[in-house]
Formats: sequence, structure tokens, C-alpha cells
Amino acid sequence: MDPLILGLVGFACTLLLLIVRVPIAFSLAGVSTTFIFLFFAMRHGGFDIDSAIAPTLSMVSSNAFDLVHSYDLSMIPLFVLLGHIAYHTGITTDIYHAARVCLKRLPGGVAMASVFGCGGFSAITGSSIACASAMGKICVPEMLRMGYDKRLATSTVAVGGTLGSLIPPSVLFIVYGIFTEMSVSRLFLAGVIPGLISLAGFLVVIYLWVKRNPEDAPVDNTILAKGERRKAAISCWPALLLFTIIIGGIYGGFFTATEAAAISAFSVIIIGSLQKRLNWSQFILSIKETCTQTTAIFFIAAGAKIFVGFVALTGMAPALVGLIEAADVSLWLLLIMIAAVYFLLGMFLDPLGIMVLTLPFLIPMVEGYGLDLIWFGVVVIKLLEISLITPPVGLNVFVIASVTKPSVAVYDIFVGVTRFLIMDVLVLAAIIAFPILSLLLPNLMM
Repeated sequence: MDPLILGLVGFACTLLLLIVRVPIAFSLAGVSTTFIFLFFAMRHGGFDIDSAIAPTLSMVSSNAFDLVHSYDLSMIPLFVLLGHIAYHTGITTDIYHAARVCLKRLPGGVAMASVFGCGGFSAITGSSIACASAMGKICVPEMLRMGYDKRLATSTVAVGGTLGSLIPPSVLFIVYGIFTEMSVSRLFLAGVIPGLISLAGFLVVIYLWVKRNPEDAPVDNTILAKGERRKAAISCWPALLLFTIIIGGIYGGFFTATEAAAISAFSVIIIGSLQKRLNWSQFILSIKETCTQTTAIFFIAAGAKIFVGFVALTGMAPALVGLIEAADVSLWLLLIMIAAVYFLLGMFLDPLGIMVLTLPFLIPMVEGYGLDLIWFGVVVIKLLEISLITPPVGLNVFVIASVTKPSVAVYDIFVGVTRFLIMDVLVLAAIIAFPILSLLLPNLMM
């Protein structure tokens, strides 16, 4: 059988398994291993099982080992541990409470505070879904209690949670850096300005929403105690310190992203202990949660690495690049096509699954057009960020629906999210049209 046809059949099987909700790691690894075996068994004509076993085992094991042996991969458990400890010690939620105190008199102030809280949470944990889950339990019930419109209350946290994909540290940036062999430190810096622009865009949407429908966001007129604003602002120092260690340390050239992960994880343990917020049971719980989440990510990454080997073996990526070149597709049309594919896949796949499934094909095309892979990484992460809230299977929307008490219908959350999606698309267009937004900080670092 022609290797290209074998590859296309294998890719179709992978996509089908993902659509029917077979776990990503098993879909990627299982199909790739099976079709790698078929490739070696049929390469000389006929079907020789004995000659296929050794090269298949060698290829699968070497790809998986190379990934697990990656130095950059050690960042993931460290940043995940940082996020869990920061959550259990209340460091992440201090940002929300400080923003709520400072913005309470503004129309939609609590909703804006929720976005700030999600941004701060994301800047420490690097996980969009964890952010939506944690902040959804805190912010949404509070806004509903105050009389906020349920669509505004829930959609605000759903979109705020997506900031974890773009604002560093981001697990998606780490995985992208490993698979494209790009500097994770530069990717982190590239996400800062687009992440802040996204946050500002969400605030603008809330302002316009409340200006048009003031009844959707009652103003909190309770009087604050003297010095409460100052006290709330001071309580944020641990979160600011951790963010400074990660971004300031990398930007200043004091240490690498991996070293920043280790130092910030150690720092949050010390801070939590000194503030008497971290006890032994919370620490053990954080370790268990870190092991569970990291294991899932590692299995997916290992399956993706085997899938990359399968794609290279069958020649699917060069064939796709040749097809694009023959069609003489313009750069803008290519980017529109990529965005359409991501929006489509975002309807039934999670962000990590989308990325590991598409990168083996996209990177050769992007390199063929001479595009900067750091900038393209930001574009990809922004597309994945949008996929978290696109119907019918926006993960953050379902997370918010599952953790909100009293419950809010998924339909209502999606209706509210639509306004923010328009802003997301505008920010994406700005990132594509003005690469300097992504490349300014990484270029200054050099």
C-alpha cells in the first residue's frame, strides 16, 4: 500500500476515535503504533509480520523515550504544583478579592474583578480549565447573589479562564515549544502582551455590556472599612512575587524557564508555610493532584510524539506542503484556513488534543512560508484559547455550568460568551496583522 494512503487512513482513524471520545493518548499512540506496524509489514510487498515487529518497537519506544527525556518537560509538573499549592493556600483568589474591593463602585465592577482574578490565577497556574473551575465556584455565586444577569456572571468567568492559555506560564506553550524545538522562555514572553490585550478586551466588553444594560450589573454600594483597599492590595504580594520571578527572571536573563518553574514552585511552598496557609494535608493533596494532571499530560505528549513519527514515516506533511504550494495559496488565505480548522476541531476536541494533532502538519507549512514560529505559537495558542468557549463543546463553558450553584443552563452561558468571542476574534486579527505585539519582548530579550 502507498505510504501516503496508509497515513491518510491512519489520520482518519485517529480523528474518528477522538470524535467518539476515546482518550487522546490512547487514540494517538494506538493508531500510530498500529499503522507504523502495517507500514513496516507491507513495505516489501505482501505482509511480513516478523520483519515489522523490531522496527515498530524501536520507533515507538525511541519516540516516547526522547519525549520523556526532554529537559523542558520537567517544567510541567513544577508549574502544575505551583498552581495547586497557590490555589489551596488562597494566593490565587487574593487577586480577585483585591480587584473586587477596588472596582466595586464601578458599573460591572465585580465582573471586571472576576476577569482580573482569572488573569492573575492564570499567570500563576497556567491552566485555563483549572482557572475556570476554581474561579467559577467563587465569582459566579457572588455575582448571582448581587443580582447580576446570569449570562454576564457566567460568561465573564468562562472567558476569563481562557487567559490561562496565553498568559505565562502556559502548559500549552511548553508543549508547543517541545514539539517545535522553540525556546519556551521566548514563547512565555511572547504571550505577555497579547494576553494583556485579551484581558483589556474582555474589560471593554463588560463595560459596553453594562453601559447598554445597566440592570444586568447592579452597583455594590456597601461602604468599605477604612484601609480595606490598602489591605486587599497588600494581600496580593505573593502572587505578584511569583509572577515577577517567572517573567522578570526570564526577561532579565537571570534564569531559564525551567529554573523559573523550580524557583517559583519552591517559593510558593515557603510563602504558604510562612503565612501558615499551607498545612501537611494540603501539601499532600497538591502533590496528588499534580501527579494526576501531569501523568495525563505526559501520556498525551508521548502519544503525540509517536504520532509525529508516524506522520513523518508516511510523508503526509511533505505531501500537504506540496499541495499548498501547487495551489499557490496566499499567506492570508492559509491563515484563514488554519483558523477555520482550529475552530472546527475546537467544537469536539480539547486544546491540547487539537495542538498535538495539527502541529505535525502545520509547522512544515509555516516554515515553508518563512513565518516566525514564535509568533505563530502565539497565534496557535490564541486559536486554542478561543476554542475553549466556542459552541457546542467549549470546555470552559461546561466547566462553569458544572461548578456553578445555583446552576445556569449551558445555553445561557454560550449566549453570554458570544459577545466576548467577537472581541477574541478582533484580538486574534490584531496579533496576526501586527506580529510585533508577540515579538517585542522576545526580541528585546536577545
